[in-house]
Amino acid sequence: MVLAYSWFVIAAFTVIVYGPTLQLRQPHLGVAAYLVAFAYAVLLLLSVLVHELAHALTARAFGWPSHKIVLNLWGGHTQFEAFTATPARSVAVALAGPAANFVLAGAAWLVVSGVHLTGVADILVNIFMWANFLIAVFNVLPGLPLDGGRIVESAVWKATGSQEKGTIAAGWTGRAIVAGIVLLAVVVPLAQGEQLDLPFTMVTLLVAAFLWQGASASIRHAGFRSRLPEVVAGRLARPAVGIPNFASVDEAVRAGAEAGVAVVLCSPEGKPQGVVDPSAIERVPAPARATTPVTAVGYALAPGAYVPDTAAGQELIQYLAQLAGTEYAVVDGAGRVTGLLSQRDVVAVISGRPLRPAR
Repeated sequence: MVLAYSWFVIAAFTVIVYGPTLQLRQPHLGVAAYLVAFAYAVLLLLSVLVHELAHALTARAFGWPSHKIVLNLWGGHTQFEAFTATPARSVAVALAGPAANFVLAGAAWLVVSGVHLTGVADILVNIFMWANFLIAVFNVLPGLPLDGGRIVESAVWKATGSQEKGTIAAGWTGRAIVAGIVLLAVVVPLAQGEQLDLPFTMVTLLVAAFLWQGASASIRHAGFRSRLPEVVAGRLARPAVGIPNFASVDEAVRAGAEAGVAVVLCSPEGKPQGVVDPSAIERVPAPARATTPVTAVGYALAPGAYVPDTAAGQELIQYLAQLAGTEYAVVDGAGRVTGLLSQRDVVAVISGRPLRPAR
């Protein structure tokens, strides 16, 4: 579990805003009202922790490893390692959190109903009950990044067979929820001439901004995932041929260097090491091309900057991200150079931008 520094921001905000209100309503508490307000923040922290633990334990039951639980300014989230999800299991893991809060709210209600509490104990148990109830209700709203968004995602996923389409749909419903929150909490009261409560309005707008950011991130990430199948090294590479790095410039020209074919320089073992620069060839006089080594008109590839033509998707992107440089040779099953892949084209595909013609 990680307790982010930002949690202390919301704890301080709770004490500053709720402390004076509690002191006004319960004058006998005096300055202790601020300690009760801090206890309120701690109870919220525990409620969120139970919420996230429910996610993590349910996921573990399905064999999904949890990386860590982070408690922060906005509540918390559980980070999972790589796993294979299904619509039903995704819903089960998502709803485990709100279900845990409903259980806590119910337990607190039993205490309030069956035990005569007074003073600070009565205040804190009631706060704990309502906090968990509201956390549960809020999180089952049907839009990402809220847990209820997984219901929308899974329904569309089940209907279309595409998790990405489900995520995008749930991201848009999440944006609609944000619009509804701002409309009901800010726009309508202003239109009716009501005076807004400043702390409540600030919290509402901060939560709305967080939800909008989360929904938008979900939509972008789903778009990225939907384009991963298009990232195939052999498809994106422009044609190329390989020649030995001890060849001459004349041999590079005959291989097609001046005809738009990329020419890759290979070691004696056949490993791609560099690329011929056509503009450099133009500066070599024709009579001297037969005796000028091709390395004089080439530039180096990064070590290991070559991939199979079948390399694709997330694995290809992760491998390329570890390499220096912006170009990578593409080889077939026999190790022969067949293409030259540009980082620009890979980024264009995963960003949804049209490919630019190679120069």
